[in-house]
Amino acid sequence: MWGLGVEGGANLRKLLAIGSVPVIADDHPNQGEAGGLPILSTAAGGWEALSRCEVVVKTPGISRYRPDVAALEDQGVSVLGGLGLWLEEADRSRVVCITGTKGKSTTTTIVGHLLGGLGRSCLVGGNIGRLPYDPQIDGNLEFTAVEVSSFQATDLGCSPPVVAVTSLHPDHLDWHGSVERYYADKLSACTQPGAELTIANGQSKELRDEVGQLGPRVEWVDDAPAPWTAPLGLLGAHNRSNALIARACMVALGVQEAADDEALRRAAEGFVGLESRLAEIGTVDGVSFVDDSLSTNALAAVAALDAFAGRPVALIVGGADRGIDYALLATRIASRREPTFVVTLPANGTRIHAAIEEAAASAGSARPEVHDTGDLETAVDKAFAWSEPGAVILLSPAAASFGQFKNYKERAGAFRRAMKAHERRQG
Repeated sequence: MWGLGVEGGANLRKLLAIGSVPVIADDHPNQGEAGGLPILSTAAGGWEALSRCEVVVKTPGISRYRPDVAALEDQGVSVLGGLGLWLEEADRSRVVCITGTKGKSTTTTIVGHLLGGLGRSCLVGGNIGRLPYDPQIDGNLEFTAVEVSSFQATDLGCSPPVVAVTSLHPDHLDWHGSVERYYADKLSACTQPGAELTIANGQSKELRDEVGQLGPRVEWVDDAPAPWTAPLGLLGAHNRSNALIARACMVALGVQEAADDEALRRAAEGFVGLESRLAEIGTVDGVSFVDDSLSTNALAAVAALDAFAGRPVALIVGGADRGIDYALLATRIASRREPTFVVTLPANGTRIHAAIEEAAASAGSARPEVHDTGDLETAVDKAFAWSEPGAVILLSPAAASFGQFKNYKERAGAFRRAMKAHERRQG
């Protein structure tokens, strides 16, 4: 085994459950993560130990394009992923794989909720944090909806007949190396052995441009009125598209009830959206605070802005720099008619700032007010000072949290504490 974390932990539990005690290596070993089994550092003997194995099961965070991964494969070692191994033996007619730059988590969750509301059992897993082969998970359910990241997709050797793609836009360039490779990796599940139908977001120009990579048959889902989605309580037209894609997935899986609007409306009731995905966490002096800390790319931040059309928005943006092009987000900010105030965070905040200024200059429009800050607390203070009743303070960073925070949850917690501090001051 190479790597622990969430998926690595599931890999370990599965191996132990089938009676295999693996060699474990990690780039940054934490001995407490392996239940007492030794973990070798790859920099101090671990890689050499892996090279003596026949099979290495790696975690998705380890890029398949790293030279040390290529070196293992050159020596005849099979380097695989746990999700790909599970798919090899699963009843894939009962599985849907859902991927996309933005919207895959929400769409996967909607599929699981709607199936449950229709009286069908479904495991929601994959990149969302629950692995279908983990012995701690009940895998004896009727259907499995698997969220697949671009990292995981590179480790798949086959696909289920039904694959869905919610969106496409450059991301994770530090891992994949180029936009072209990212697109190819992200869409690879559409053309693996076993893939028959790709359900794709028809609103995405990028997906339509890449139709040649979408497999043998494509069903385009275009945005359309869908009153049955109202009980889901999700903001934005992009979430209506996610719900329509979820419905198409269920129909493709043979769930006849999914064609019935009234049945879907009832099934949609009680839905709880994802944590830190366009979640209003409170109002202070008439100003809404919205946590979208799960936003880690430009496309997600654009969708978040669009969800608040007609309202003034103070946007908090920025985080780890992964080489993403922010022209799309900058153009949307510069063209926004409503009052818009932007506060940036390190490490890529100044780069986003420059992109906004360039977009405004190219459009000949007034430059939005943008301030660079050094931390989230200061960013919230500046955003609140600008805001008036009716405005939205939107944390939609369009970047990963690493560097200043351990993960998106920690970033969201800091945002909530900053809001609470303003609550106390106003009180």
